[in-house]
Amino acid sequence: MPSRRKLLIMAATLPAVTLTARYAVAQTPAVYANSGVAVDSSDVVAYFTEGRPVKGSSEFTHSWNGVEWRFASAANRDRFAADPSAYAPQYGGYCAWAVSQGYTASTIPEAWKIVDSKLYLNFNRRIQRRWERDIPGHIAAGDANWPSVLA
Repeated sequence: MPSRRKLLIMAATLPAVTLTARYAVAQTPAVYANSGVAVDSSDVVAYFTEGRPVKGSSEFTHSWNGVEWRFASAANRDRFAADPSAYAPQYGGYCAWAVSQGYTASTIPEAWKIVDSKLYLNFNRRIQRRWERDIPGHIAAGDANWPSVLA
């Protein structure tokens, strides 16, 4: 059970419905997927090759870790399929800041950063700025919390 402080932080950063749903579910899926599609249909390879989020297409998909991943091109799909862990976001695409705090939250494609060749996503840009205040510390905490935050 989270501490009172963590509950207050969560309440300030997440809509109340999401917070309630987060604790009503017995187990959170390993990959954040909106309607069964990872990273809100963004091409995760493009973060590395184009330096920005690019919308993937239903024409170029790959199933990995129980969800569908979409890509802007066959080449990006094939790169991902050859080594998914090189391109998939850390913490299953859940908010890196939230995982560092001991819980999960959804993310948006526009709140992202590549650190040491790893993709991290955040709930929104405001939370991303909070995460960026201590990236090494938040990554260490997130790594320590992952994947136990899914239970």
